[in-house]
Amino acid sequence: MSPSPDKASAASSLKPRGSSQGGMRQYNERVVLQAIRLNGRLPGAEIARLTRLTAQSISLITKRLLEDELLIKETPQRGKVGQPSVPLALNPDGAFAIGIKVGRRSLDILLVDFTGAVRERWNLSYNFADPEQILTHLADCLGKIKTRLSPQFWDRIQGIGIAAPLHIGGWQQLLGLDANVVARWERFQLNEEIAALTGLPVQSIKDTTAACVAELVAGRGRDVRNFIYVFVDTFIGGGLVLDSHLHIGKHGNAGAIGSLALGITGNANSPQLLNVASLYKLESRFIAAGLDGRATSDERAASTTYWPHTQAWIAETAPPIAFAMLNSSCLLDLEGVILDGCFCSAVKEALIQAVITSMQDFNWEGIVPPQVLAGTIGSDARALGGALLPLYANFAPDRDLFLKLDG
Repeated sequence: MSPSPDKASAASSLKPRGSSQGGMRQYNERVVLQAIRLNGRLPGAEIARLTRLTAQSISLITKRLLEDELLIKETPQRGKVGQPSVPLALNPDGAFAIGIKVGRRSLDILLVDFTGAVRERWNLSYNFADPEQILTHLADCLGKIKTRLSPQFWDRIQGIGIAAPLHIGGWQQLLGLDANVVARWERFQLNEEIAALTGLPVQSIKDTTAACVAELVAGRGRDVRNFIYVFVDTFIGGGLVLDSHLHIGKHGNAGAIGSLALGITGNANSPQLLNVASLYKLESRFIAAGLDGRATSDERAASTTYWPHTQAWIAETAPPIAFAMLNSSCLLDLEGVILDGCFCSAVKEALIQAVITSMQDFNWEGIVPPQVLAGTIGSDARALGGALLPLYANFAPDRDLFLKLDG
């Protein structure tokens, strides 16, 4: 079976290449799993071609992966001549992971299977994240997951990935936060508390970086090698992907577009991108109009009653995003900018079109503008990116795919 052009592009960019030398058993198993993850179900001959492993090596590797229940055989495909080929696919029940997004306005919990599909989803909304409330809700949801999975499948959970802002108690005055809650966050050790609660390995990553991870491996990032990722939530943020690898940087600053300055006045209080192009600004518009501020993340934002306020926010938001794209393109030779967020598809489409229009108001002389693309994951991106961390840590050949540190 030949892969589609899109899948072939993804396979090429992430390079699942094996080695027939000795001592490479685990690595080659991961290479085979990655080839199938990128290209879909494949017969052994096609796996050998993609990974450049010998047919004998592929036979031994896939036999072990079938025995470990990480792969399953699908219906044989009969060609014009010879024996029918048997496509191999990832076993959805082969492994699981839990992704947790801790946001300033909401908590998302996902149970994700080996193919990256979401099996279960829980959400909790609040005015601002309280550590004790979050831990109580997590305990309840994790108990439900354990009840719904058989003991055999619970043992296949690879770990928990947490996506959360680096400074969840930051910007206290901007959001009007309770000083006592902020103080509790400063003392609260989220990773340690969740590890003690579950007994599972716990990894964490910045929330917008986690969203970028999801787009990189499950969305448009499979076909775009170099891009800035923009995620619009309570605060706007993003990620940087170069040569199909996520770059975080020594201090975690890479892709932190929310902190980009919008002026050169020399005033320490001059606005950053997050002061203008974040969803808390739209929430404030709704509340000022006597509407439900929580509508920023659902279809109501595009309804007749809410749309005039949404349009005003888009008109205010698009130019600074376009300005940030220009600045980024002056430093990085970007193929594209992928824009997503915690809003409905109608708002996302309108914002993207407004950004494209606003780009024409800036001087791009000497610079090739990047293509502006819609993200494909949406609100699940942060929790899904968190869940992908333990799955890729345990089964992907490139352990640095998400954590390629500069320097």
